[in-house]
Amino acid sequence: MQLMQLIYQFRWKIWLIAIFSFLIMDNHAFAQQSEEMKAIPSWDMMWGQPGDRIEDLIFSPASGKWMTFTSNDEMLDKPADITTAWIRIKLPMQIPKDSGLYIDDMYTQQASIYIGDRLVRNVKFDFPYDEQRTLLPLSTEDAGNFVYLKLQTSMERLGIHSEIRLDHYAELTRAFIFRDLQNIILGCAFLFISVIMLICSFFLKQVQRSTWISLCLIILTLGMIFLTYSPFLYANFTQFGSIFVDLFDVSLAVFLPSLTYFYEKVFDNGHFKWIRNFRKFQMVYSSISIIFMLFNQLNHYRFVQPYLFFTVTILGIIMIFQFIVIIVLSILFVIRGNKEAVIFSYGFGSFALMGVFDLILYFANNQKYQFFLWKIGVVGFIIALIVILGRRFAINQEQMSNYSKELEFYNHQLQLSEKMEMISSLAASVAHEVRNPLQVTRGFLQLVAARTDDKNKEYMGIAIEELDRASVIITDFLTFAKPQLDELVSLNVSKEISQIEGIIMPLATLNGGHIYVSIPTDLHILGNSSKLKQVLINIIKNSIEAFQVDGQIHIWAYEKNEEVFIHIKDNGEGIEPLQLARLGEPYYSTKTKGTGLGLMVTFRLVEIMKGQIEFKSQKFVGTEVIMKFPLFTEK
Repeated sequence: MQLMQLIYQFRWKIWLIAIFSFLIMDNHAFAQQSEEMKAIPSWDMMWGQPGDRIEDLIFSPASGKWMTFTSNDEMLDKPADITTAWIRIKLPMQIPKDSGLYIDDMYTQQASIYIGDRLVRNVKFDFPYDEQRTLLPLSTEDAGNFVYLKLQTSMERLGIHSEIRLDHYAELTRAFIFRDLQNIILGCAFLFISVIMLICSFFLKQVQRSTWISLCLIILTLGMIFLTYSPFLYANFTQFGSIFVDLFDVSLAVFLPSLTYFYEKVFDNGHFKWIRNFRKFQMVYSSISIIFMLFNQLNHYRFVQPYLFFTVTILGIIMIFQFIVIIVLSILFVIRGNKEAVIFSYGFGSFALMGVFDLILYFANNQKYQFFLWKIGVVGFIIALIVILGRRFAINQEQMSNYSKELEFYNHQLQLSEKMEMISSLAASVAHEVRNPLQVTRGFLQLVAARTDDKNKEYMGIAIEELDRASVIITDFLTFAKPQLDELVSLNVSKEISQIEGIIMPLATLNGGHIYVSIPTDLHILGNSSKLKQVLINIIKNSIEAFQVDGQIHIWAYEKNEEVFIHIKDNGEGIEPLQLARLGEPYYSTKTKGTGLGLMVTFRLVEIMKGQIEFKSQKFVGTEVIMKFPLFTEK
């Protein structure tokens, strides 16, 4: 069970390590099997014309026009007026059975491949994409022949940009398939994640949906870019090549404004209007690019060069500017202590760092290195974006929870205020009128009790006690109805508590408990002596009534941050959490015969002395009352 919890806790790290290991091992395997292949050391190339035929080339050889190249040589730049190139490869005099010829990277839109004068393959791209690879099966009869490649293009690149390898056909097939396996797996994984997230977006609130969908678009477009970046699709599904090219361009056009929008929603939040304007500019530019793409396609790609300038050169400049802006703003937010910016910087930094390593390895290997580390960087970047969005949802959920608690608190305070206002009005209008008849009735009962027998005296005593209890309630009403204090003076907390010890100590002893007092002699607050004593007596009396076996009350006070804290703690039966939240409400009491007015008056008295009161309690452990008053110092 602990092992499963540990795996669940670090699941995203394990996933990242697995992807990294897969990419490293797969590329290592590809590199290892590539080393085992036998490279053809050199081949010949010459520029040609679209109307050139293989028969003319074989039977009327123009030996002076051929140029010899090796795998370490750089590819020549295509002259502006040239659209055709011929490649001539000399096969060994002996070829093992089930062999094949593999060219990993060549730039051409149409490749016609001959063995001798026999046409064995013709691949034509009727769309603006010029990266191809080819794998030819060879037989023993092909030994010593020439392999001719007629390469034609309307784009800027033309020729072979990799080694030409001769090996067992099964091994070459494996290399041919695994060459783009990473892109296909990652692309499909991103597409799957984005689809699941889009489905989940229907269950989100409107506030969260926009950021969520922008991240879905980022992951979706990156997955599509991974897939349509792979020459494997164009080589094996040539009939859908134009669709793949269009999907790549549309994905790139959607990715850039989606990234800006996500960044804007998570970090900017409307502070920088120019970011919003830049994002709107990107959306307009992307829309124009898509319209231009459709226009170019409807005109059979007659405007390839202007389109590439518009969607590659200019869009590349916009992309560089966008990344610079994101990096600068991320650094700024990191300096300001934004944790989400730190996560974003880690993700974006990993992507940039892996890209730099790829470039270093590319130039260190004579530009024959196949980029793959940037894919790990993209995975790290996507993980960072998902973590940021998840963290943002958690923060929003916490804010909503806090708002709900605050709303509940203010609603409770409003209800309490309404109850107190009603009681105050009732007390002010009734208390004086009721108190006078009670006093007259009490006086006559005392006279009657003095002239009656013992049996009636007992009844009269009970009646007088109840009248006194009613008088106390009326006094509480009057205190609540008139909360202002007639006189505010400096009170020494230690002296005020020592003056009520004569009342509370015997009461505690009578109930089998003890009171321990520890009050400094130099603590002063501003208030009314009688009202402060009333507050202290009410609270201590409640603690005494809550005594269990060996009851104890600890009273202590201290000064902190220009405030005086008074603690009254008992080890009584304690209060339930739900009951604790209702203390101070009118007519609410935890005692069987309580009216709920005593604590209500206590809260009001503490409030008008500019103090605060807090209750902490645990059932069968005890209750602690903490009162806080402003410290008063003589000027």
